Amino acid sequence: MRLIRAKDYDELSAIAARVIGAQVTLKPNCVLGLATGSSPEGTYKELIAAYNRGELDFSQVRTVNLDEYVGLEPTHDQSYAYFMRDRFFDHVNIDLKNTNVPDGMNPDPAAECARYDALIQSMGGIDLQLLGIGPNGHIGFNEPGDTFSLGTQQIKLTQSTLEANKRFFASIDDVPTHARTMGIRDIMQARRILLVASGENKAQAVKGLLTGAISPQMPCTILQYHPDCIVVADEAALSAL
Repeated sequence: MRLIRAKDYDELSAIAARVIGAQVTLKPNCVLGLATGSSPEGTYKELIAAYNRGELDFSQVRTVNLDEYVGLEPTHDQSYAYFMRDRFFDHVNIDLKNTNVPDGMNPDPAAECARYDALIQSMGGIDLQLLGIGPNGHIGFNEPGDTFSLGTQQIKLTQSTLEANKRFFASIDDVPTHARTMGIRDIMQARRILLVASGENKAQAVKGLLTGAISPQMPCTILQYHPDCIVVADEAALSAL
């Protein structure tokens, strides 16, 4: 695991964008695993800026997103499908047919999860997976539990995750209670992982990620086993170390 210390969120975002940009340049038809939430927003802005400068071409890139809320239409402004179009896809020359997000509306959770796993495999796996990290150590929506998950699964969100996400909704009662998330196996099979962490509220999770015992009670710790994992964290996120 390689740690890159950034001064602040802006520097973190610029570093992460350079790592992703290098992947796209070296392999124009690469498969990117993408994340949502506040952590990668700055990275997407930096990638858009690089595209506008003529430095990057996303026309052959294929993407698979980590997760999606259950019960939100792709057009809902808090769905992750909407997030990706609004924050990234609509601003670069990516083919939307090459972008993929779990279907939160499929009434058959098992069928949807199996479909998403098969999709990832059909693409040859993920070249670079972008991750954020939850205050409780979750990656994707793989919440703390008794075992590490394998493939894509539908999970019940923990109360701490609901509390963390309620700022995006009118009230906590509007936050979906379930999500469909790429599993730990699919994440760990990515050829490279790039995790970004910003802010003091992530400090304990980052400390666990870098120094804690490997345990499904803090899912991020499994990344210690990955052969090519880059962690980019700002000073606030590293403050517990």
